[in-house]
Amino acid sequence: MGESMKDYEKELEASYREMEAREQQFEALNDEEQAQWEELMQMKNDNSEIDVKIKEVVKSGVVAYVNEVRGFIPASKLSLGYVENLDEFLGRHIKVRILDIDPEDKKLVLSAKEILREQEQAEREKVMSEMKPGMVVSGVVETLKPYGAFVRLDNGLSGLVHISQISNRRLKTPNEVLSVGDQVTAKLTQIKDGKLSLSIRALNDVMEENEVEEKVELPKSEELTTSLGSLFANIKLD
Repeated sequence: MGESMKDYEKELEASYREMEAREQQFEALNDEEQAQWEELMQMKNDNSEIDVKIKEVVKSGVVAYVNEVRGFIPASKLSLGYVENLDEFLGRHIKVRILDIDPEDKKLVLSAKEILREQEQAEREKVMSEMKPGMVVSGVVETLKPYGAFVRLDNGLSGLVHISQISNRRLKTPNEVLSVGDQVTAKLTQIKDGKLSLSIRALNDVMEENEVEEKVELPKSEELTTSLGSLFANIKLD
């Protein structure tokens, strides 16, 4: 059975409504402005990364221009963390995406946060791919919990040392032997669901075994022969 216009009636109606809404958005703009805002709308739809230069610092954010259109970047969208001094961004080039756009009111809101978060995640995945169970790692104790200690490793990742893996002796709480800020070395025992399990105890066990082996090391063959020779020399036969 052939398809008719009636089969697409709902889709066509929605398309016309969208076109009317766009025309209303741009009707107050001249041709040049309309072209600018249409390009910005396309950038938003494409999720484009845009390089901008911070031109002004205003209340609760900064200003940058895209295609000569003034855009506002809220302080909360400038960085992954809290920005205490917005003036530090003045004159800097950063990459942003269009967060919100309103051609009718000529409002453009930009954000760098999503791009930074994606970059951070990509870097974390790269570093994580280099981690292998059995590796010896070092870092700083950043948090103590009743069940163990979280260690911030030198490569930026965090791992958990369970309380049972801190020491050879039984501990009631991790702070019996550890404090926040302590430098520690541990063995990476497991990687599961993006989480690292560490063991200080396992590394200490290896070190103790090595110490024992050194203490009971047998003399070299020459030394052994000399010792036996001295022993027999002191034995008098009847």
